[in-house]
Amino acid sequence: MELSKVTLEIFTKLEQKWLSHCETTKKIRILSIDGGGTTGIVSGAALIHLEDQIRLKTGDPHAQIADFFDMIAGTGVGAVLAAMLSADDGTGHPLFTAREAIKCITQNNSELFKVNKLAGVLHRQKRFSGKSMDKVLKEMFKREDGTVLTLKDTCKPLLVPCFDLKSSAPFVFSRADASESPSFNFELWKVCRATSATPSLFKPFALTSIDGKTSCSAVDGGLVMNNPAAAAVTHVLHNKRDFPSVNSVEDLLVLSLGNGPWCGRSKVRNNCECSTSSVVDIVLDGVSETVDQMLGNAFCWNRTDYVRIQISTILSFLFLLDLIQFGDRRFGTYRPTDWGEK
Repeated sequence: MELSKVTLEIFTKLEQKWLSHCETTKKIRILSIDGGGTTGIVSGAALIHLEDQIRLKTGDPHAQIADFFDMIAGTGVGAVLAAMLSADDGTGHPLFTAREAIKCITQNNSELFKVNKLAGVLHRQKRFSGKSMDKVLKEMFKREDGTVLTLKDTCKPLLVPCFDLKSSAPFVFSRADASESPSFNFELWKVCRATSATPSLFKPFALTSIDGKTSCSAVDGGLVMNNPAAAAVTHVLHNKRDFPSVNSVEDLLVLSLGNGPWCGRSKVRNNCECSTSSVVDIVLDGVSETVDQMLGNAFCWNRTDYVRIQISTILSFLFLLDLIQFGDRRFGTYRPTDWGEK
């Protein structure tokens, strides 16, 4: 599958509004990654560029995203990225660099989102195989010695939302809760699987905590928190154990990465009626934009402390740039192999 081009605006914002500002402040840094699609095009490009720039500015060729942020949150494919960038390899370092994480996701994309042909026939629509995704995620979040990672096994605090059908309410996985009680500690691969269970594509995913006392019947966290930035900010403000010095948003720096719109097709038919298949897309896009507006208002007095990287439509920005700087190479049209090479 050919990946879309990425606009230079992403990198311009990172350079001008984020990286330069972060060098002069000691505020708590939050990274939030939206759900969206199956590839994470926008956030993936931004993360690779950001990690390259961190290494360049610090002079440390081994610096990683988790070294630069105090908390990471993600939903859907954003949660998979967040978990990969924060999972502890057993030595206190992340299992994946940004480039390795994106390469792993793109190379395994066909297995993560493998079409279940039988389900497609029965339901008259494309459905993905949960078993195929389970297998890939289990391998991703396993150390070389075979240790299966849990929420507690992260280098930095992690937050991932889903929606629990049993309680008809959002369920938020966090390292803070996992550290407090085994009843809120879950295997990391299951957390990622839970937040990725889009109702139209996957069956609800049932999971239980490490001690078996807490259970959840999860569907996609994007239905309620496709943009988890607000949840991350609220979590930090109330988590005095990990962030005792934080009293208000004035103590925070937030980088929120979108993944573009969910719907490449028109959400409205020719007769101006909304198509049924696009309802989920509208919900996810609407949730993300609402959160962005709320945080924009919350940080209105210090706008450089909140940066949102997003594109309005996949098609509208393709004409902006044919070739862009990507690390130390230039690419026109990206293919999965390009993400893992430098």
